[in-house]
Amino acid sequence: MTIKLLAIGKTDDHMLQHLIDTYVNRLGHYNKFEVEIISDLKKTKNLDTKQQKIKEGKLILEKLSASDFVVLLDENGKQYSSEGFSEFIQKRLNSGMKQLFFIIGGPYGFSDEVYKQAQAKLSLSKMTFSHQMVRLFFVEQLYRAFTILKNEPYHHK
Repeated sequence: MTIKLLAIGKTDDHMLQHLIDTYVNRLGHYNKFEVEIISDLKKTKNLDTKQQKIKEGKLILEKLSASDFVVLLDENGKQYSSEGFSEFIQKRLNSGMKQLFFIIGGPYGFSDEVYKQAQAKLSLSKMTFSHQMVRLFFVEQLYRAFTILKNEPYHHK
């Protein structure tokens, strides 16, 4: 199975990107993992929030196929402990699916069409984080999940 993180907009903070890259590289030891970035929309001044979400949603949906398992990183999603998230990952690994997508939307969230395509929603916290920080927190938690599954000493109870 391939796990993919799909996100809108690049990370422009070089130190943050370095940390993200560190965990992405570590994840490669456990599972095939890819990060794909969809470029920010251009000329959004004349778009309202809904129009921007629809345009971003179309770009997201172009990357997905019907057989993909889609998880939206969404403030209203389910929250897990690190151990609970590792169990979520293990269930997906056991299912035999080809691709597991985790998606970080644009600044206003997801379009209704993207919500319809998703099988799950995941919240990293009740707090609001920048989309760039969410990338780091997510890849670290995914790495942590794999170390828990392998009984490695990274995670402490």
